[in-house]
Amino acid sequence: MLVEVRVQSLGLDQTTNTPVVLLQEMGGSRVLPIWIGPSEARAIAMQLADMKFARPLTHDLFCSLLKGVGARIRRVVVTRVEDSTYYAELVVEKDGEVVSIDARPSDSIAVALRVGAQVFVQEDLLDVASVEIKQAEELHEGTVPPGPGPSEEGEKFMGPEELQEYLRKLNPEDFGRFTP
Repeated sequence: MLVEVRVQSLGLDQTTNTPVVLLQEMGGSRVLPIWIGPSEARAIAMQLADMKFARPLTHDLFCSLLKGVGARIRRVVVTRVEDSTYYAELVVEKDGEVVSIDARPSDSIAVALRVGAQVFVQEDLLDVASVEIKQAEELHEGTVPPGPGPSEEGEKFMGPEELQEYLRKLNPEDFGRFTP
């Protein structure tokens, strides 16, 4: 099932210094963090801040190209995650024909913001905690989990229940602000 989301904010993961776009479900409190590249984060941030440039940037050019050939973005769908990589589709319509185009979520979001298209995610992606817990449970004892872990040798890693509670309490404000 698809769930409509909005860009809640952009942040900066202070551990990796990587930009994160936070997608929040419309009318709900679940948030999907997606780590993205700095140039895509800038493109999203500039659109959110309504910054205009004299010459079109890449995402602006793409939108102009679609409009020029008589096509429009119907919606963006973040479809799945594989090996920590998120996948999305741009759903484009031209002359009544609808085509789904494989795209990165970050580029898709930047384009959707420019044309006012809706953004959706598969509902199971909003359950970030279950993904993290599943990964942590699959690890062998003594390996480092893909999330919060010990900062000093000798400390115990978070178990699935502790990780789930940590993620449940995680607020978007726990990420630093991203500024272009």
